[in-house]
Amino acid sequence: MTIKRMDNVLIVVDDLEAVQAFFIELGLTLEGETTVEGPDVGRLIGLDNVRATLAMLRTPDGQGIELDKFHTPDAVRFGPVAAPVNALGLRRVMFAVDDIDAMVARMRERGHEVIGEMRYGASYRLAYIRGPEGIIVGLAESVGA
Repeated sequence: MTIKRMDNVLIVVDDLEAVQAFFIELGLTLEGETTVEGPDVGRLIGLDNVRATLAMLRTPDGQGIELDKFHTPDAVRFGPVAAPVNALGLRRVMFAVDDIDAMVARMRERGHEVIGEMRYGASYRLAYIRGPEGIIVGLAESVGA
């Protein structure tokens, strides 16, 4: 028995539309959106009286980002929205891109914060972008042969 692949990463959000637009700007495609509720959902995730809207986005190679907006029970925020990269827990997702300069420029034009940029040796250029609700996305462009 082995893991076949990673299917998706879940991000619980307050403003589903803003975060969805952010990931679409990055190049993900909306696969679908639905609302889930009821006791079966509650048993699966360990909460009562669940009603949530889910949006599934996919990268061109099929990796998924699932965005969940809880209507009931209310979502709970732990810590500041703009938590630093060294805060405990899941801090970022990273995407490989083919033109980091164009992607960084586009995200800046749309008002998203560029946390930082660097060259990692002779192999990668990297950038960290902070999107809506403090979500951090890493961008990596291969520059080596």
